[in-house]
Amino acid sequence: MAKRDYYEVLGVNKSASADQIKSAYRKLAVKYHPDKNKGDKGAEEKFKEASEAYHVLSNSERKQNYDNFGHAAFENGGGGRGGFGNFDFSNHFSDIFEDFFGEGFGGGRRSRRSSNRGSDLRYDLSISLEEAFSGKKQDIKFSTSEKCDTCSGSGSKPGHQAGSCSMCGGHGQVRSSQGFFTVQQTCPQCAGAGEKITHPCSSCNGQGKKQASKRLSVTIPKGVDDGTRIRLSGKGEAGSRGGSSGDLYLFINVHSHDLFKRSDENLFFECPVSIADAALGTSIEIPTIDGGKAKLKIPAGTQGGKQFRLRGKGMPYMRGNDFGDLYVQVNTEVPISLNKEQRELLEKFREIENEKSNPSIKKFFQKAKSFWKN
Repeated sequence: MAKRDYYEVLGVNKSASADQIKSAYRKLAVKYHPDKNKGDKGAEEKFKEASEAYHVLSNSERKQNYDNFGHAAFENGGGGRGGFGNFDFSNHFSDIFEDFFGEGFGGGRRSRRSSNRGSDLRYDLSISLEEAFSGKKQDIKFSTSEKCDTCSGSGSKPGHQAGSCSMCGGHGQVRSSQGFFTVQQTCPQCAGAGEKITHPCSSCNGQGKKQASKRLSVTIPKGVDDGTRIRLSGKGEAGSRGGSSGDLYLFINVHSHDLFKRSDENLFFECPVSIADAALGTSIEIPTIDGGKAKLKIPAGTQGGKQFRLRGKGMPYMRGNDFGDLYVQVNTEVPISLNKEQRELLEKFREIENEKSNPSIKKFFQKAKSFWKN
């Protein structure tokens, strides 16, 4: 019987992206997998057909050969490096399912020690914006598991060694065949360790690790932002029976600041000024995140909401020696309580005010009059 078109098999068109091809295959593979359709030869054939189509279309070179020559590209070993020849699909299925679903569903090429790796740990650390600016060193304390000193992490009583697992022969993996498909799984007897503890250590009960309280000095680099994650390799829980240690992840929480707001490496600061200072102009001193002061000149006629940029007065970049900027927004404050003299002066000012002094007000009322007229 003639082979079906590979695009038809997966239910995609020739312009489908790699992700669309992968997604289409995933759905068919799950639907027709032999574990879900035991004894169903039709499902087994559809599974094999879909996997063959995915093998071709997931590779750019094989896909191009197929687009140019169709199935003939792979007959009799054709198609160069992209051809099938006597391709072993059972091995290919194992590779595909390890990539898609991980160990236990058609794959599993992990080393036996990887199953004994210690767990990763998380530590939440809160710092101030000033500390994020300058960086800091801090001691942290947390509960974890450390390698057993009595057995040096082996899990065996001193003077004894672990024996090879009888079920997997020391490989940590067992294989079983289901029709044309070979499944490789973690050995249930040794949990992937490949060995069996015959004389367990009395201090750790054969685990090779014990619970402990650990103190660690950590360095928080300059420029960290809220939500930054720092990975400390090998500082997590100890592995069991000689397995490698997990990692410790520091999650940084930067407190909000009373004066400054942050956006990436830039800082923002709102500065109130009086009507007189905004109208006549002035010079003011404003705080900077390093604890210093910066002089800012407010030109005469500065409007409320105007922003000024101070270059290099923001946060440091985590990588490099550059700094962000500080943006100062001027907010004009209207006095809320006037004495008699102030009121008289403002009344006098209003009398002698002209339209040229307030161009925005003039423009607004011109638009308003036009609106009412229409």
